[in-house]
Amino acid sequence: MTTSTASAPGTRSSRRRAEDVAGLGTKRALVFVTPALLVIALFLLFPAIWTIYLGMTNYRLTGLAAANTEFVGLANYSQALGDKSFWNSLRLTLIFVFFSGVLGQTLLGFTLAWSTRRIVGWARTLLESIVLAAWVIPGSVHAFLWIALLDRRGGTLNALLGTDGKAWLIEHPMTVIVIFNIWIGTAFSMQLFSSALSAVPPSQLESARMAGASGWEQLRDVVLPNIRGHVLTNTLMITLWTFNTFTPYLLTAGGPNGKTEILSVYIYQTAIPGGQLGFGAAISMIMLLINLAIALMYMRIGRSRK
Repeated sequence: MTTSTASAPGTRSSRRRAEDVAGLGTKRALVFVTPALLVIALFLLFPAIWTIYLGMTNYRLTGLAAANTEFVGLANYSQALGDKSFWNSLRLTLIFVFFSGVLGQTLLGFTLAWSTRRIVGWARTLLESIVLAAWVIPGSVHAFLWIALLDRRGGTLNALLGTDGKAWLIEHPMTVIVIFNIWIGTAFSMQLFSSALSAVPPSQLESARMAGASGWEQLRDVVLPNIRGHVLTNTLMITLWTFNTFTPYLLTAGGPNGKTEILSVYIYQTAIPGGQLGFGAAISMIMLLINLAIALMYMRIGRSRK
């Protein structure tokens, strides 16, 4: 009894020392963590709470509602769910995400990574540098390049195809922003899949070759099972980024006639030019819930396949 009682404080003390690896103590550790917590609160927590509040008011940029804001509860959410423009924007967003993100960026990124996996040395470094440079270019620069490419008067594409005067952004707006987004985001998928492919055990591929497996069979039976987690991670990130992107606005401004007014553009048009900040905040919260549902769906798929 005495021995066990005496050893208990020593055990607790050694456990505390083991947990406090840096030797700072609780108070000193809080001093180091506090600046990061303040930044998170300022730029994440406060805007989130403010958006929730705005979504339950009739706040506007101008007019009487700007001076005398009233609490309206869930009226903005009911209005959004009954608004045909909201559902049309959501439909366009899902089309945009599926074709440009889930299919376009993921498949093209993996295809490029698989096709260039044998390139090594300086050629590999040069290729990765070019791909990375294409990915980090600001969206405004991307948009300027594509406007120059697609311009109906003197545009590069019309000059190459001999279709002078063809207005690509007016005649094929959704197709243009889908290809535009694929062009922007494929570099990220390629880099991620390149890293994943380099982690596939060479011994497994060699065994498959010796067994007479074709290139497709090696890909299906060896490579894909090994990088399944990377595929899921890439698809989740690309889906969320594409769902929230605002860059297509720089090309089409949501037009013509709302044909490219994806959800992020619809929110902007409602809240800023339209002046309905309360209604726009409510739609933003609906968008956040959709993002959360997508993330939970991917997480559930990932767990079910383990």
